[in-house]
Amino acid sequence: MAAPRRTADHGLRLPPLAVERMRGELPEVAEHVVAAIIDEVPSYTDAFSGPMGETIRNAVQLALGGFLSLASGRRGAEVSTPNAPAVEGAYQLGRGEARSGRTTEALLAAYRIGARVSWREMSTTAVRNGLDAETLVAFAELVFAYIDELSAASVAGHTDELATTGRVRERRLERIAHHLLTDSPVETVQAAAERAGWEPPKTLTAVIVPESQVRPVLASVSPATIAVGEAPDLDESVLLLVPDAHGHRRTALLRTLGTRGCTAGPARPWLEVRASYDRALRARAAGLELDTEAHLVPLVLEADPAARADLRAQLLAPLADLRPGTAEKLTDTLRSWLLHQGRREDVAADLFVHAQTVRYRMGQLRELYGDRLDDPDMVLALTVALG
Repeated sequence: MAAPRRTADHGLRLPPLAVERMRGELPEVAEHVVAAIIDEVPSYTDAFSGPMGETIRNAVQLALGGFLSLASGRRGAEVSTPNAPAVEGAYQLGRGEARSGRTTEALLAAYRIGARVSWREMSTTAVRNGLDAETLVAFAELVFAYIDELSAASVAGHTDELATTGRVRERRLERIAHHLLTDSPVETVQAAAERAGWEPPKTLTAVIVPESQVRPVLASVSPATIAVGEAPDLDESVLLLVPDAHGHRRTALLRTLGTRGCTAGPARPWLEVRASYDRALRARAAGLELDTEAHLVPLVLEADPAARADLRAQLLAPLADLRPGTAEKLTDTLRSWLLHQGRREDVAADLFVHAQTVRYRMGQLRELYGDRLDDPDMVLALTVALG
């Protein structure tokens, strides 16, 4: 087994000219890192616009500067020393990310992207300024060892923050969800949101997620998302209440959910999210996954299965005395005739029969139903019953 990468006593000394050129390009490299993180980690899309954004940008600059000091041999202390500036910055970044509600998965994804972009740009500059192949390999090892240590420091900071204030906030968020899902008075829900420091969004979308997929989904959605481990009527899954995933943002949410076996209800005003959850539950019970908005017709038709069965039996009563095979063929023909709005050729193609057969069967149906097949109310009822 290979020994773990370490930055202490690494022995690498980069050519001074290469270090000077890379240091001159640090601000540009840092901006490229930030741009790549925003583009590739959805939960960071809005993170760089506020005060936390400045903290993250400073942490990127500090990390890159600290690395060049390490690689050039200018820093005497090991990077693992607790008071090393870059490691301390990474630790504090982890604490801040926990307070912002982002997961360690999102943070580690940002580190991986930062390592990739930084390595690509710094190694290009280093090679242009005399770095040989052997040193380049050692340079790569040092880059990823350094990122490993910063990542570990951030995870430690994130864990420490959750151990203190994070769990309290998590309980408060779950209390908001409880009130939303149990039709508590509006004043009660709003008071719970204020206590949790949770800014109510315009809409909430209920998403049912298998337990095994919760962490990767949370890493890609808004950090203000509320996770509900024990939602009403839900077993072996977790309910997520995702804020402001309406309009064009719904497309991004569905792309995140992908093939993870999730079910997303419609976006609803945040105080009405129970309606979104109820629809997601019904879709899940019907075996419909991902976007409930794509399954509105079957959801409507199956909203009251017993009533629909009674309606079907009532409307098909004229066929009750026919042989089962004949009744089945006439039922299929009637359904196709309704859905194709009486276009005989389309009905024939749908049923794989001759148009004359369709004409014959419709003649039988008209004998059984009479003028009722021309009654709009009857046509609507049959369409619902047979749809």
